[in-house]
Amino acid sequence: MDRIEQLETALTIESATADHIRVDDARRLTGPGLLWNKPGAVMDVFFTGIDAAQVTALWKTHARRVLDALGWQDQSVTHRTFTGGVNLAISAPMDQLYSAIFAAQTAWHFCAAELFDAHSGDFDQMVGDVKGVMASESNPALIALIEAAEAHGVDILCDDDEISIGHGTGSQVWSVDALPAPDDVDWSGLHNIPVAFITGTNGKTTTTRLLEAIARASGKVAGLTSTEFVRVGDDILDRGDYSGPGGGRMLLRDKRLEVACLEVARGGILRRGLPTRAAAAAAVTNVANDHLGQFGVNTVPELAQAKFAVHRTLAEDGVLALNADDAYVRAEAENTSANIWWFSLDAQNDLIRQARETGTCCAYVQHGKVVFFDGTTEQIVIPVADVPLTMGGAAKYNIQNALAALCLALALGLPQQALRDGLAGFKPDAKDNPGRCNEFRHNGARVFVDFAHNPHSISAVCDALSSLPAKRRFIMLSHAGDRSDQDICDVTATALNFQPDVVVATELEGYLRGRELGETSNLIERTTLEHGYEAKQILRATSPSQAASMILERLEPGDIALLLVLSDRDAVLAMLDG
Repeated sequence: MDRIEQLETALTIESATADHIRVDDARRLTGPGLLWNKPGAVMDVFFTGIDAAQVTALWKTHARRVLDALGWQDQSVTHRTFTGGVNLAISAPMDQLYSAIFAAQTAWHFCAAELFDAHSGDFDQMVGDVKGVMASESNPALIALIEAAEAHGVDILCDDDEISIGHGTGSQVWSVDALPAPDDVDWSGLHNIPVAFITGTNGKTTTTRLLEAIARASGKVAGLTSTEFVRVGDDILDRGDYSGPGGGRMLLRDKRLEVACLEVARGGILRRGLPTRAAAAAAVTNVANDHLGQFGVNTVPELAQAKFAVHRTLAEDGVLALNADDAYVRAEAENTSANIWWFSLDAQNDLIRQARETGTCCAYVQHGKVVFFDGTTEQIVIPVADVPLTMGGAAKYNIQNALAALCLALALGLPQQALRDGLAGFKPDAKDNPGRCNEFRHNGARVFVDFAHNPHSISAVCDALSSLPAKRRFIMLSHAGDRSDQDICDVTATALNFQPDVVVATELEGYLRGRELGETSNLIERTTLEHGYEAKQILRATSPSQAASMILERLEPGDIALLLVLSDRDAVLAMLDG
C-alpha cells in the first residue's frame, strides 16, 4: 500500500444516521471553487424535515472546535445552503488535505450526535486520531516552498505526486518526496505565463480552441485543456476529459508552453476546485440548464455561482470576460468585484453602454463588424462576415464565442493583428473545431455534424441552420437515457426549430442509463407527432451510424442535413470523409 492509500484509509469515522438524511463522502478541495478560494475539505449533506439553519449552526460550532483542537486556529469554516441540503467546508494547510477530510468527518460526527440525540465518541481521542494522520501527512518542505513562491510572486501547483513552481517556459517540477529548500531554488528562472480559464454551459470548447488559435497566430507556443485532450502546439499530451485541475497542471508544467487556454467544466470546479490563482483572464460564455442536481447545484442560478468560481483564479489585475446577453451571467456578476469586460451582440446593450460611459473595456457587434472599446476609443477588429466560425453571421452563438475569445486575447496581451488572423483563419471544420457544426458535402447536399446535446446548444445550432436555404431538411436525433422524459421531449421540440422534413430517431445503446431500448426513440417520435409531423416523416434507427447512413442515402442536391451525434462519432465522420 502506497503513502496515499495509507492516508486515504487511515481512519474510519462513523456518525449517527437517519432515514431522512444522506451524507456524501467528504472530498478534498485543492483550489478555488464554488465556496471560496481556499484548500481544505467539503462534505455534502442532503436532508428533509430538518432546518438548514440548525445544521449550519451546529457545523460552525463543532467544526470550529475541531479546528482549534487540531492547532488550526488560523483555518476557516464555511457553509452553503441549497434546497434540500448544505455544503459544509473547512480550510486546511495544503499539506494536510487528507487529514482535512477526517477533520470534517469528525466535526460532522458531533453535529450528527447532537442532531439525532445519539451517543458521541470521545472528543480528545478522535482529535488525537486525526493528529496522528496529520503527522504522517505533514510536509514542511512543501509549506516552505508555498510561502517562498508567494514571496517571489510566482505560482505553485500541487498534487499528490509532484510540485511545480511557475508555468510553462518558466516552470520547474519536483517530486513531492524530494522538494528543495527555498534557498536552493533558482527563482530567476521561474515565472508565470498568460493563463486564461474558459467556462460556461455551451461554447467553452470553441472559445478555448479559438483563443489558442489567436495565440498561435501571434507566434507563441500555445496549449489548451479540454473535455477531449490536453495539447501543446500540435502535440497531444493525453486524450480524455481534462477539464478539471489535473489537466490544468499537466498543461502548465510543459516547458514549451507560452500561453495557456484552459477549458474548465462544472464537475472539476465542484469536485476539486481550480488549479491556480494566477490567471490573467477568465470567461463565462453563458449559463443554461444542464447537469443539475450534483453537489447541491440544483438550479440554473446555482449553476451560475459554480461557473463564476473562475473569478477566484484571477491575479490582482486579471480580467473577467462576461456575456452581457445572458440573464444568468448578468445576475451573478452582481456578486463579484472582478474587473469585468462585457461582450454583447448588441452595441446598445445597457451594460455595453455603461462600460463605454465609464471608460471600461468591452466588445460588441456594430454595423456587421466586431468592435473593441479599449476604454477610450472604438477599434474595428474584423467584419463578422470574415470570421468563418460565424457562418456569415448566421451562427450568433459563435459570434458570442468570438467576442469572448477577443476579450481574453487582449487581456492576455496578444496583439491585434494576431487577433484578426486567428479569427479569420479558424474554420468550423473537423480540423480546427471538431464536433462543432462541422460542414461536409455529400451528393450536392450540405451536411452539418454537431455534438450538441442540451437544449441551449441544440437551439443555437438549429436556429443558425434554419436560416440557410434548403430544398429539404433532415435531422438525426438521439438523447442520453439519464435525462428525464420532459427533458427529452423539450430537447426534441427545440430541435424541430430546424424545420426538418425528415426526422431520424436513433438509439444509443451505450447511453441507455437505465432505460430500455426504444424508450427514448418513442419519446422523440411522440413529441414530433405532437408538433404536427406525419408518421411517414419519422424514421427509426438502431445506431447513429445507421441513422447517418439512412439520411446520406436520401440526400439530393440542395438538401441540408443536421446530424446531432452523441456516439459513433468516428464512424459517422468516416462516412462523410469517404
